[in-house]
Amino acid sequence: MPDLPPNAELLAPRGQLNYFDAQSRALPQDMTALQAWNAMMERPLPLMGLAFKIRDKISGLFGVKQIGGFSGQRVDSVQTGDHLDFFLVEDARPDRLLLTERDRHLDVLTCVAVHDRRLWIISSVVTHNLFGRAYMMPVAVAHRFIVRAMLNRMPLADKSVT
Repeated sequence: MPDLPPNAELLAPRGQLNYFDAQSRALPQDMTALQAWNAMMERPLPLMGLAFKIRDKISGLFGVKQIGGFSGQRVDSVQTGDHLDFFLVEDARPDRLLLTERDRHLDVLTCVAVHDRRLWIISSVVTHNLFGRAYMMPVAVAHRFIVRAMLNRMPLADKSVT
């Protein structure tokens, strides 16, 4: 795996993470992190809505809040404290978005970083208990495929980028 970009951030040092995944793809033109997010979310993966409904139904039995999934809605601006779908925006810069979802079972940080005309999706998770570890077992397997598919489905160019 290539080195992470200098603007990448993880939830904890790699050795303390219960899950880590970093994937990237070349961008056809310069983009901000938010423009790249919009391009990636523009065409939701088929069946993701159903997968999130199943996730919410099962997780709800264990007191985990529902997250609903990805809306596909374009966002023109974002700042710290806003939400992008179920993620809390903890930092918003032109070259990086730090998106979190935290609960009593686990903490998730997704870093959306652009560097040298490359988009990085870097996911790091720390689990807090047995349920968090059990939850991550199927998620860890599916997550890599889902992120790869989302990156591969991105449009070749974002028409709003100049």
